[in-house]
Amino acid sequence: MKFLDEAKVYIGSGAGGNGCIAFRREKFIEFGGPSGGDGGKGGDVLVEAVNGLNTLIDYRYQQHFMAERGENGMGKDRHGANGKDKIMKVPVGTQIYEEDGETMIADFTEVGQRITLARGGNGGFGNAYFKTSTNQAPRRANPGQPGEERTIRLRLKLIADAGLVGLPNAGKSTFLARVTAAKPKIADYPFTTLHPQLGVVRVDDREFVLADLPGLIEGAHEGVGLGDKFLGHTERCRVLLHLVDGTGEDAGADYKTVRAELDAYGNGLEDKPEIVALSKSDSMSPDQIKKQLAKLKKACKQTPVLLSSASGHGVTDVLRELFKIINASGGGTAVKTRQEKTAAWQP
Repeated sequence: MKFLDEAKVYIGSGAGGNGCIAFRREKFIEFGGPSGGDGGKGGDVLVEAVNGLNTLIDYRYQQHFMAERGENGMGKDRHGANGKDKIMKVPVGTQIYEEDGETMIADFTEVGQRITLARGGNGGFGNAYFKTSTNQAPRRANPGQPGEERTIRLRLKLIADAGLVGLPNAGKSTFLARVTAAKPKIADYPFTTLHPQLGVVRVDDREFVLADLPGLIEGAHEGVGLGDKFLGHTERCRVLLHLVDGTGEDAGADYKTVRAELDAYGNGLEDKPEIVALSKSDSMSPDQIKKQLAKLKKACKQTPVLLSSASGHGVTDVLRELFKIINASGGGTAVKTRQEKTAAWQP
């Protein structure tokens, strides 16, 4: 399945049906009177967050969503049927903006949330509605009201408890594959990961959601490489795991490069809790590990964690540190023990 996290769509609610002008004409009934029915209401356009979706790819191939028009009223006091609503289904984490891309309309953070973006027009009254004691044969009816039309932008920000950041080939995809059931593409060249990957991490009978983001390089905030457009998915993360390749020339310089891009992006990323880890320790000599750890510690102003996704060294310790921060900040939607899940279930 292709990954798409932004889309621009045009929506339109249904117009109301027209009212009807009609009179009752039956044999042996001398004064039948007006019998024109009202028009039906136009359908609304709604957006609903559902389970089972993690991309906006459906809106790549269809950009117009129109609700049904209400049917016209008919004689014999028959009212027109209401138009069917149009329901647009989006993954949890989707944000809806006006056409300018800056004015937010809604932010879906839970399954089942629903919002009406365009309301259908009301149906017009038939001539039976206008009957009075002084006007017993009205010859007027109202037209249906028009629907609403607008252009909106959909923007997906994946909901994850922790996010992986770092330079290309820092070992992020290998780490994700090690600790989750996800199967990201892994290769020995840069930019193997072209779109975010999600996985569920289980440690000590606990679990949380981990997101692997495409690598950042110097100048990413200006569009260099894959740019920083995927950093929006880390805005909802409670903690960042910054992986630094220990086999590089200078771990400290590599850390500062990515850190500068995070600070340039802003939107709260510069203030998020961060765990720094020196990866690929299995490919380094003890002397090289000592030198790289010293450089990295000086650059990040904290004691980095040493780990190897290939051998598993230090991986469990990192996961436990991530969970401590996630738990301290309120936990994510997936942070529950298996016993809690069992107790919450009811037939």
